[in-house]
Amino acid sequence: MKAVVRQNFDASVDAYTAYERRTNRFTSLARLLAVEMSTHADDGLETVLDAGAGTGVSTRVFTETAAETVALDISREMLSEIESTARLQADFDHLPLCDQSVDGVAFTASLFLVPEPAAAVREAARVLRSGGVVGAVAPLGWFRPDGTDVFEQFERESRSPTDTSALQDALAGEFSTTTGTWRFSTTAENIRLFHAIPAMAARLYPKLDTEERVLRARELLSSLNGTFEQRWRWVIGVPE
Repeated sequence: MKAVVRQNFDASVDAYTAYERRTNRFTSLARLLAVEMSTHADDGLETVLDAGAGTGVSTRVFTETAAETVALDISREMLSEIESTARLQADFDHLPLCDQSVDGVAFTASLFLVPEPAAAVREAARVLRSGGVVGAVAPLGWFRPDGTDVFEQFERESRSPTDTSALQDALAGEFSTTTGTWRFSTTAENIRLFHAIPAMAARLYPKLDTEERVLRARELLSSLNGTFEQRWRWVIGVPE
């Protein structure tokens, strides 16, 4: 599973960058998450582990306020896009960091991509200092103005490897948590661009190879029109 995730994201750099350039979505999520994490941290966020840094969109946000930010990702191709900060290629469930070495662990749109979030959360708890904070963001889906799920009209669900409820349960098992929902207006074209990212096209067609899954996702969503609401669940955890 980890090898598949790594390959998916190695192949996603260009499409991920194109989506972010158009929507600024992951930057917005990181900024919102950074504010929530700072609010719940006892002594500020001097050192932050950006877990699932991707191309560094979220890393750049955390470097604006943290004295030190470490970018960690499973994909070497993604990490190669990041400059001017420490970079680590590693899995969430085996963090190459010492116990109690960071003030914050940020999973900006990343924790839902791992098959065992509880293992990743335990590692986050291990490396977190007393008074620190963990933050995570996970997608809840895309909705029409009447509140119905966009994908109800299709034969496929846009499904994460880990359900958002399982992510919340994993964090609640180690931390005292606070949750909420962020909502963004979006378009049919943006939904198509999101699922044109190979790693995200896997939400629809996980068993197909990279080119085929992207092609099938584009075909599936080609008739979609209008404006929609994208919802993201955020979870903040602090040691009990």
